[in-house]
Amino acid sequence: MKTLLLLLMLMIAPAWAAAPFTAEQEARLKVLIRETLVANPEILAEAANAWQQQASKQLLKQQEENLFNDPASPRLGAKNAKLTLVVFTDYNCPYCKQFDPLLEKIVKQYPEVALVMKLVPFKGESSIASARVALTTWQQHPEQFWALHQRLMAKKGLHDNASIAAAQQKTGVAPVTPSEQSLTTLRANMQLAEQLGVQGTPATVIGDQILPGAVSYAELETIVKQQLAKAKNG
Repeated sequence: MKTLLLLLMLMIAPAWAAAPFTAEQEARLKVLIRETLVANPEILAEAANAWQQQASKQLLKQQEENLFNDPASPRLGAKNAKLTLVVFTDYNCPYCKQFDPLLEKIVKQYPEVALVMKLVPFKGESSIASARVALTTWQQHPEQFWALHQRLMAKKGLHDNASIAAAQQKTGVAPVTPSEQSLTTLRANMQLAEQLGVQGTPATVIGDQILPGAVSYAELETIVKQQLAKAKNG
């Protein structure tokens, strides 16, 4: 609140006022600010939202390399994409299972769009196990990853060792032993999620914003179109 008051005081102050406020002026300004906020409480929400959006854009800019150019993260779509989506997802998350096909549909429908997968084990030990198998498959047999990924996402409920093994068998992918690199990648993904304020899955970076949760295809497509237009005009 002190920061907001200071910002509002600076906005209200005349542009020519270089000298510090007197005690009387400062007291009067605080009264004016309070009266303004009481009469227009939506200002606080708008200011907080604007600050959060700006902070989010700065964080995304700082983490560009980790988000978009990590070879350990599975990637689908255009090699030289105009817009790259980055989804934080978990094979045990029911909303991720609903949302994942929509993301893949977007990539197929828009050839200038790519998708980067950031697996995060938010839902326990079997989330770690399934993610490690998937990431090791990407590392050792990348051409087989997406078939396995789709199978793991298709399972209702939580995974266990049997369901992970069944997914490998039914998709015909080469059996793998989870690598140390897969664990390193998971840790990096969790750290990146924490830095970006991602607290649940799915969470999708689309251009200069982070979309929390699962949305309909129509809503997803609208956001993608907007961000794709920004990318092309930028």
